[in-house]
Parts: sequence; structure tokens; C-alpha cells
Amino acid sequence: MNLLLDTHTLIWVLEGGDTLSLDARKAIVEGKNSIFVSAASVWEISIKQAIGKLLVPNNLEDEIKRLRFEQLSISFKHADLAGKLPLIHKDPFDRMLVAQAQFEKLTLVTRDKIIPQYDVSTLKA
Repeated sequence: MNLLLDTHTLIWVLEGGDTLSLDARKAIVEGKNSIFVSAASVWEISIKQAIGKLLVPNNLEDEIKRLRFEQLSISFKHADLAGKLPLIHKDPFDRMLVAQAQFEKLTLVTRDKIIPQYDVSTLKA
């Protein structure tokens, strides 16, 4: 299974606590799955960090590499699809994650209650 971490899921993984569901934790750490982190999540985290709403490691990219997660860039096709999604979710970062998960055929690991309303595979974070 190929997984895309929602931003809050990535933060929970970095924190290392018990917040993740057992299924999500197992899917992320067992080594059988490819784990992707979107540039949109790094962008969202850096914005929240800059305005003082979030504390994360300053070496976020290094931490993502250390965990052997794969970087997922934002392509024109992702951006176009995100713009064409139904306006179910108003958050542009979440809309981008949905578009990337749909286009790349990834399972989005999230606890967001709105995202499953889209035609996208999800795993409860």
C-alpha cells in the first residue's frame, strides 16, 4: 500500500506519541508500505511554525529523510485537479492532499472528517 500522510499525521509521527491509531502506526512503521509526504504539508507546517502556532523540528526535511519517507512534489496536474475538486473542503492544503492522493493512487492517512467525503482512499490516522 502507498500512503500519503496528512499534515497532522506527519506531526503526530514526528512527536512519537500514542495519538496515531494502531492501524495507522502499523502501516507507517512496518516497512512494507511506501510513505509519502507532500510539499503541501511541509508548506503548511512552515507557515504555522512561522506564526508561532506550531513547534516542530527546524530540520523537518532531515527528519522526513531519516524516517525514509518519500517527498511528493506538487505538479501542475495536482494543482489543476485540486482546483477542480468539489468545494466540500475549504482548506486548500487538504484539497491538495486529496488531489495528490487521487492522482497518484495513494491512501491518505488522516483523521479529518471531511476528506472521506471525496472519492479518495483513506486510513484513519
